Amino acid sequence: MSVFIHPSAEVSPRAHLADGVRVWNQVQVREGARIGEGCVLGTGAYVDAGVQIGARCKIQNGVYLYRGVTVEDGVFLGPRATTTNDLRPRAIFPDGRARGADDFTVTPTRLCYGASVGAGAVIVCGITVGRFALIAAGSVVTRDVPDYGLVRGNPARLVGAVCPCGERLRRGDLNESQGDDGGEPVASCAACGTSTRLGAAVRAVL
Repeated sequence: MSVFIHPSAEVSPRAHLADGVRVWNQVQVREGARIGEGCVLGTGAYVDAGVQIGARCKIQNGVYLYRGVTVEDGVFLGPRATTTNDLRPRAIFPDGRARGADDFTVTPTRLCYGASVGAGAVIVCGITVGRFALIAAGSVVTRDVPDYGLVRGNPARLVGAVCPCGERLRRGDLNESQGDDGGEPVASCAACGTSTRLGAAVRAVL
């Protein structure tokens, strides 16, 4: 496989793009960024310095990934989804002097394997979005999202659970007896048949 970079994109020679990466119109990829095999970056996406992106991610138009963000394999980011990296941003010091690039504290954020972030969602820094979690479009996420959790709103609240295939899981999908071995109970997806162990926080909102 080879890397495709649209002529209008700006990719730093100090960024690392793995095989099969496709970078479309007006994308900017900064120095030190690493993008894994088979990723697609849609028009106008921005990948800041040092951002780490795993393999087979789909980063749609206008997504902003700022320094301190780690994106694991298989993550989907919908159009205009945005991350942040400073919990107390200021343009100036109290005396009016302008702040420079080194005058803020990066707070890391992690989007775990298979997670999906809906269009226009905002991910406030310092949180972890769990494996195969789903963030509804337009949500503002201010706290950790558990594995397989479905969150929505501003601020985003945990409202349900999703299968790795994307379908919503219901209370009737849960087999409590399969947790008798000390592990978490298993939910079986009616759509695809996948069995998923759900944590207590997610089970509580089914």
